[in-house]
This record gives sequence, C-alpha cells and structure tokens, in this order.
Amino acid sequence: MHVVLMKFADGADAAKAKLRLEELAGVVPEIRSLRADLDELRTEVSWDLHLRTTHHDEADLRAYQAHPAHQELGAWLRPLLTSRAVVDYTQP
Repeated sequence: MHVVLMKFADGADAAKAKLRLEELAGVVPEIRSLRADLDELRTEVSWDLHLRTTHHDEADLRAYQAHPAHQELGAWLRPLLTSRAVVDYTQP
C-alpha cells in the first residue's frame, strides 16, 4: 500500500490534482487500485488530498514511481505543494 498526503499552496489545486492522479490508473499498468480523496473539513490540521494506491509488490510500486506518466504528473504537482507525507506498507 502506498499512501500520500498532500498540502497545496492553493487549496483549489487539490481538485485538479485529484483528477490527474485518477487518470494514472488507466495509464500505469502496475497500479492495482487507486483512490484519491479531497479533505472536506479544512481544519488547521487537515491535509488537502489523500492518495492511496495498491501494487502487487515493491517492484510494481517502484515501476509505478518510475513510469513516465507518474514522472510527468510529479513534475507538474511538486511546485504546487507546500508539503507531502508518504507511508508505504504491506497489507496482511
């Protein structure tokens, strides 16, 4: 499981990012599942966007991260972010 939390300089960019991230599911074959959710409460401790992807194994996660579509999206996304947190783990 690959989980990413993102904070944007402009919260309005989160909705655009959600749509672009969801498009990856149809392009990157190493994605088994992808879910992107926008924060609804917008509290001072909230993150703007939550992304969760699943992959068959660590090799598929690495292939997803190296995929040109993911790299292109990352190049667009990174300048919009003020912070990002990632957790990768194996589901039992």
